[in-house]
Amino acid sequence: MGLPVRDGAPGAAGEGDLQHHRRPWLRAAEGADQLVTLLGPVRADLDAAHRGVVAGGGALSALAELGVVRASWERRIDQARGECGSLAGNLREAVRVQSRSNEAVKSGFDAVGTPAAVSAGTAAAAASGTPGDGGVR
Repeated sequence: MGLPVRDGAPGAAGEGDLQHHRRPWLRAAEGADQLVTLLGPVRADLDAAHRGVVAGGGALSALAELGVVRASWERRIDQARGECGSLAGNLREAVRVQSRSNEAVKSGFDAVGTPAAVSAGTAAAAASGTPGDGGVR
């Protein structure tokens, strides 16, 4: 579905039309899904990296701080995974909504007809003497 662009503003593919394409949205959703997957094992990796630290650290006060920092990172990882998963779904939904909207707009324009077709119909009606405009002259 393309819409005219005024005053020589650039359009998609040099056609002077505004166009919506699904692919960038779907690629962004795929990227968000990949982030969810990549972040999946991070908590286990963080846990493995901290195992020996606590055992070998004894009563160091820095270990308490390390635990607080680790808990903060775990929350951030979980939040990032959740946000990326939500974002992927929202991007796919945007594609579905935009596609439905494009079809509705296209159907609306198709139902109206083009100005050339309307003018031709009015001219033919005038030539034949029948009112093509509902009798209004």
